[in-house]
Amino acid sequence: MSRRKSKVDQNQAEIVAALRAVGASVECLHSVGGGVPDLLVGSRGVTYLMEVKTATGSLTPDQERWHPAWRGQVAVVRSVAEAYAVIGVEVRCAGGGS
Repeated sequence: MSRRKSKVDQNQAEIVAALRAVGASVECLHSVGGGVPDLLVGSRGVTYLMEVKTATGSLTPDQERWHPAWRGQVAVVRSVAEAYAVIGVEVRCAGGGS
């Protein structure tokens, strides 16, 4: 596996903050490299791996190799809503109902 300088996607800080706001623990792994996902997330006794990408971002060659070789859960998330869906948190809209 090649080692390249780690790059943090623009939306990562927002996603991390949102996950922590709903009680998840989050450890940033983006500096590990080698295709390892960006985030280690714990919620309700379950551990999740999340690769953060922007709306148009794509996996690197290292990520393309690492993700399918991992024998556990790994998800690519592009938004807070997608991160919430991975951990089973329902997105609620602000404001009144009908």
